[in-house]
Amino acid sequence: MEKHLSALKCSKIEKKGKGNRTGSISTLDSLDFARYSDDGNREADERVAVLEFELRKAKDTIQALRANLTQAAENEVPLQERKNYKSSPEIQEPMRPLEKRALNFLVNEFLLKNSYKLTSITFSDENHDQDFELWDDVGLNIPKPPDLLQLYRDFGNHHVSAKDVVDVAVGVEEDELEATTPIIGSVPVFETTPPSIEQCLVVQKLEDEINVLSSEKWSLMEKIQRLESEIDFLKSENFAVSTVCDVAPHPSSEQVPLSVSEDNARYLDIKSSENDSKGGNAGGANLSASAEGDSRTSKDDTLNSAPRKERQKMSSYVPSTKAPVHFDKPNRKLSAAFHQALLSFCRMSADSRLGSEVSRIADSEKSVMLMLGRCLPHIVPNVLLAKREELIPLILCTACLHPEPKERDQLLHILFNLIKRPDDEQRQMILTGCVAFARHVGPTRVEAELLPQCWEQISHKYPERRLLVAESCGALAPYLPKEIRSSLVLSMLQQMLMEDKADLVREAVIKSLGIIMGYIDDPDKYQQGFELLLSALGDPSERVVSATHQVFLPAYAAWTTELGNLQFHLIPTLLNKIEKLLREGEHGLDEHKLHMYLSALQSLIPSLFALVLQNAPFTSKAKLQGEVPQIEVTRFPRAVSPLQDVATIIGSREQLAALLQLYDHQLEHEGTTGWETLLWVVNQLLPRLIEIVGKINVASTACVHEFSRFFWRLCRTFGKIFTNTKVKPQFQEILRLSEENIDSIAGNGVLTKATVPIYATGVLTCYIQEEDRKLLVGFLEDVMTMLSLSHAPLDSLKASFVELGANPAYHELLLTVLWYGVVHTSALVRCTAARMFELTLRGMSEALVDKRVAPALVTLSSDPEFSVRIATIPAFGTIMETVTQRELLERVKMQLASFLEDPQYQDQHSLHTEIIKTFGRVGPNAEPRFRDEFVIPHLHKLALVNNQQSVDSKRLDIATHLFEAYSALSCCFISEDLMVSHFLPGLKCLRTDMEHLSPEHEVILSSMIKECEQKVENKTVQEPQGSMSIAASLVSEDTKTKFLNKMGQLTTSGAMLANVFQRKK
Repeated sequence: MEKHLSALKCSKIEKKGKGNRTGSISTLDSLDFARYSDDGNREADERVAVLEFELRKAKDTIQALRANLTQAAENEVPLQERKNYKSSPEIQEPMRPLEKRALNFLVNEFLLKNSYKLTSITFSDENHDQDFELWDDVGLNIPKPPDLLQLYRDFGNHHVSAKDVVDVAVGVEEDELEATTPIIGSVPVFETTPPSIEQCLVVQKLEDEINVLSSEKWSLMEKIQRLESEIDFLKSENFAVSTVCDVAPHPSSEQVPLSVSEDNARYLDIKSSENDSKGGNAGGANLSASAEGDSRTSKDDTLNSAPRKERQKMSSYVPSTKAPVHFDKPNRKLSAAFHQALLSFCRMSADSRLGSEVSRIADSEKSVMLMLGRCLPHIVPNVLLAKREELIPLILCTACLHPEPKERDQLLHILFNLIKRPDDEQRQMILTGCVAFARHVGPTRVEAELLPQCWEQISHKYPERRLLVAESCGALAPYLPKEIRSSLVLSMLQQMLMEDKADLVREAVIKSLGIIMGYIDDPDKYQQGFELLLSALGDPSERVVSATHQVFLPAYAAWTTELGNLQFHLIPTLLNKIEKLLREGEHGLDEHKLHMYLSALQSLIPSLFALVLQNAPFTSKAKLQGEVPQIEVTRFPRAVSPLQDVATIIGSREQLAALLQLYDHQLEHEGTTGWETLLWVVNQLLPRLIEIVGKINVASTACVHEFSRFFWRLCRTFGKIFTNTKVKPQFQEILRLSEENIDSIAGNGVLTKATVPIYATGVLTCYIQEEDRKLLVGFLEDVMTMLSLSHAPLDSLKASFVELGANPAYHELLLTVLWYGVVHTSALVRCTAARMFELTLRGMSEALVDKRVAPALVTLSSDPEFSVRIATIPAFGTIMETVTQRELLERVKMQLASFLEDPQYQDQHSLHTEIIKTFGRVGPNAEPRFRDEFVIPHLHKLALVNNQQSVDSKRLDIATHLFEAYSALSCCFISEDLMVSHFLPGLKCLRTDMEHLSPEHEVILSSMIKECEQKVENKTVQEPQGSMSIAASLVSEDTKTKFLNKMGQLTTSGAMLANVFQRKK
């Protein structure tokens, strides 16, 4: 031990005397002049100077912090005075220096934000000893509090934690927490047991302040150690010649330990230790002791200046001394200079950045993190874009554990900019990493480190990057502070929804908004959420609207339910908007907005039903004991999203099954007494909906379909018992179908409104058992009868047939209703039935038309009443247009010919009008043979007959319909013979009528006749040319074939291909 100390002293004296000399005497031949030139040393010297300056600054800061700590302890108010402050509010506790500087900073910040610039300047002059540009001037490592406005708003919402708070990313033992709190003698100890709450709060506050100052102190001590180690390394780098190998000047069998540098980053520096010219074991000992003493001098001073307990704390930061590494010394007699010259031929570089990293090997987790933080920014740009996602785990792990905030920020910036345009899989990988990062570091760091990266890319030019931001907001929502979740993140998503032009980005925004709605708990944001919902529903993109119904709307409905606003605000507000649309849309309804609001109501039905179940009288009795019957697959309509599944909203299918069993029993046996939520549906929602339905224009097929789907979903969700006992009676009360009410029906027109088709297609079709089908058939028969006998418009009945006819499952049912009309005793009902056949034929199978429709129409075509016969003509025309079966077409053709050629119909003006209208409608789409042989010739005959008509009104009526029919047929292909024999003569007859009755039509007819005549003339002139053109085309085809055959015989040789086009000699 004494020998070691003496060697250490000699080494120190020798180092002082030699100055910048190396540890060993080197000859001129062995020196590397390039290495020791002024240019080579300048950069290292400058860095040494900078580090020494930073070291002095850090020491000054430590002294200032110690002074603050001492002052804080000395200025501590005694216990009795604190009691006086509490008992006498008019006596205020003195302000501490730290509190004064913090308040000054916040006041100045408030003045600048609110444009009180002159006041701010005056305030700064009065506090000249404080730097208002930098918060660190108030106190290092002290988090900056919110601004004054936020502090005022949050007043009274905070409490002092009763335990020490630790970052979730760091595991701290209880004894370590105790060690971080120095013992301050001036802190009073409360002897009263138990202490009062006020005393505990004061003690806790003081201990928190002491912990903050202590943590600042230790972090600065760490920084000092790191700077000192860098200074030692740079100095040794200047003095060392060889960087790796240890050299022994004299042969010896002993082993020489290589000194390990103990910098804060815990590096093993691969450096050579210099031996002096004396050599031998003593030289090696001096070298080892000198290096050890130099590397620890400044640290020992620092540690000795600290109290004993602080030194104990400090020991946790100093790495444990590892066993020395020994190398065998060669048994040779070479000089040290020769060894150094020999080793200079080793090609090693420690001067570059990479060489410096390679020459230092990390031996602890912290040093690995520091090394990764330095190296990753240089690695990422050199990795292929397609493979950069492989770096995500490395970047995230380093960003989580790196101690420097600036390095963490840089790494997260690299993460979000890792891939120029990340695809879906790459974005998922980045999001997975962000969530893992958030779980590890906690909400504070997520807010401080991850959110700024999202904010920077909110307006990026690439939609994939904006898509990443939108998805990140939703993925990180569960891990953010609730204040940030409901303010900053919500504002970011709102901005992107309003401004982003990419549909995919807005779709992702909507999904993230849905997630936010699942975590938000600030009732003040309810209205903002409703406005966002309306914006999303009105988005022009179908993708965005679909995402709204799948994610955003169900999540918002769940929050609305918790707030109690579903029945009292959300649904009533949407109903108000629908009523307003109907009032304003008397001359033109905005069907898009109606669809928007009604689809939103439809998506709210599962949430409404779940609310009814959860607030039922039997909810407390629903226990999952015993066997509960399974829910039928068809019990509920198919949900467009799992969030609209009633089982998901309730919690489980088992719980829902138990509630449904009690629900059906309650409705069937006990009623709805005391069931407020269901009574609201029955007494307020249903009557209002039925009233709205009565205001819809029955001719609007889209509106009828939308409301029909809404009532169908409502009834299927609430169940068959509810539909039979609550919904159907309310519709039946309004419709009042009975023969005694025929006159009243004609007067108030209830059956002519949209209530009829919506009740028939939305309520009566919910369940398809035999009794349900009978009820639907009976309702349609009654409506057809009532409307016919009261001479009311048939629009409501037509709308019902169109809506039901779109589903082939109801074709047989509709034909059953129509056959009831065919055999009815009243000609009015039979006439209505004949007109309804035309609506049911489209989409019906030909077999059903042949077996059911054609016989019924033939029966009606021989009805005693001419009006009934005439009413069958449109249906016959539709058969000609839609059916391809030859026998059936011939039967229809014969029936229409009998109408045209039978003498009993010659004076039937209405029959001729109906036939002409039908020909004009079906002619362009009918079979060409039927059009050429039947339609056009009979139109010619009708035009000739009309020339002889003496009654001008009838003549004009027929002529107008003939004009429309000829206009439609003029677009079809008509042969020359047919054009000359029937089409042109018919047009000329029609022109004769229009010359006397409607001159404006006569001008159009003249141009049509001229155009047709030109077509006939052109065909006649082009006939001989056409034959020549055919011959020419044959020749050209022959030439083309020969050329292609010649080309096919060639190989791919370019020379041979060129020979084909050479001129023959």
